[in-house]
Amino acid sequence: MARAIMVLGTGSDVGKSVTATALCRILNRKGYSVAPFKAQNMSNNSFVTVEGGEIGRAQAVQAEAAGILPSVHMNPILLKPSSVRGSQIVLQGKVMAQLDTMDYYALRPRLREAVIESYKKLAREYEVIVIEGAGSCCEMNLKENDLVNFSMAEAAGAACILVADIDRGGVFAQIIGSYNLMTQEERRLILGFIINKFRGDSRLFDDGITYIENATGRPVLGLVPYYRDISIDPEDSVVVQEERCTYRPIGPNTINIGVLRLPAISNFTDIEALKRESDVIVNYLFRPGEWSNLYDCLIIPGTKNVMEDASWLVKTGWGEIIREFARKGGRILGICGGYQLMGKRIIDPYGVESDQERQDGLDILPIETVLGTEKVVRRVTGTCIGKETEITGYEIHMGRSNILGDMGRPFLEVHELDTEGRSWLDGCTIGDGRVSGTYVHGILDSPGFRGEFLNSIRRQKGLKERPPVLRSHEYDRLADYFEACCDIDKIINSCMRGAY
Repeated sequence: MARAIMVLGTGSDVGKSVTATALCRILNRKGYSVAPFKAQNMSNNSFVTVEGGEIGRAQAVQAEAAGILPSVHMNPILLKPSSVRGSQIVLQGKVMAQLDTMDYYALRPRLREAVIESYKKLAREYEVIVIEGAGSCCEMNLKENDLVNFSMAEAAGAACILVADIDRGGVFAQIIGSYNLMTQEERRLILGFIINKFRGDSRLFDDGITYIENATGRPVLGLVPYYRDISIDPEDSVVVQEERCTYRPIGPNTINIGVLRLPAISNFTDIEALKRESDVIVNYLFRPGEWSNLYDCLIIPGTKNVMEDASWLVKTGWGEIIREFARKGGRILGICGGYQLMGKRIIDPYGVESDQERQDGLDILPIETVLGTEKVVRRVTGTCIGKETEITGYEIHMGRSNILGDMGRPFLEVHELDTEGRSWLDGCTIGDGRVSGTYVHGILDSPGFRGEFLNSIRRQKGLKERPPVLRSHEYDRLADYFEACCDIDKIINSCMRGAY
């Protein structure tokens, strides 16, 4: 069975996912066969695997960093919140049920069995498994039903690294408090600590490191400086929450893209590839007053509840702003739920998302969407019609959209990836292609499509065309960064010897 390294956290958004991603890349570069694993993930940011199932996007990113294809066994339980108390349960890639929290806890024995089954499958195929925990590893009220933190660490015999975020303050309380809440058995698994997002001269924290090590008897394995210039897809929508958004100034010499921050936004990582381009400004917009006619393009991303978000567009006044932008020749791209919102209407005859049977859309694309009971989950590849640029991505949706009349035309021609099956037409575009929508997530990750998409705006603005930035380089930069500031040799050697 494989050796295991587990990345635990003192809380949510402290850097567990990016640390696990760095370790996957580092181990891959050192010649180990390595795979990521997270027993349970709560996210509407999902990805389609080689088996045609859904996992959290973070594990797909980690698999890419490890140089392997994502599998459903890397994230056997995915919770996709659809209401305040309820979530869609995706078990080993397939939708299992829609449950509230207490009903979910009742299924714990069955879910744990699936988690262990998936982990053992990976552990037979790889030398090292990099396991990611969830939230805080010391939520005392949740420990009894824990599937993802110390119970997983104990099952895998993992060497555990506790990650804390110094940028949010209280790092001593985070680390020492968490350590003191652990049982003796849990402390035995702790290899040491990584302190993330440090600003300033690291020598100023030498005394802090000494204090933490004296208080816990465990080493600080790394002090990771804050960075902004390495682009790794974030795990969840905490990064697009209003208080976390940083608005950057827009102007005539940049490509200015506004992204509608829908209340039920999902798969927002569709946008991340744009942020890697040096002359592109991406701002998430929630209030209509944040809109400016200086934006070159509006992107309407995916949503977990298209019916409620369609109503939100009307109530907030966004609907009229978007329609006016389209009438004046503005560029708009809708992806999945965003594509559905651009149509004339969305019909929900089975009550999949709402007790309302019908909602009007933005009416800027001549399509009608009907929500069904069977989810489409598949990886696709193909071309953008008329542009002949290649695209690769994935679909995750309950709705089916049809073009009405002869005003619109299909946007893409696609077929399932790695198959010789039939191709089909996807999406809709009108006029000169400035207003378009598609069901294909990840379309902006395709360098050819992204390059032409951005260069068409550059040509219009009289800016110099540029080749697209490739993502693979970012994983190596991340690995280099962590190797420079963490005791990677100690982490790997201790894990392999079981000495922790």
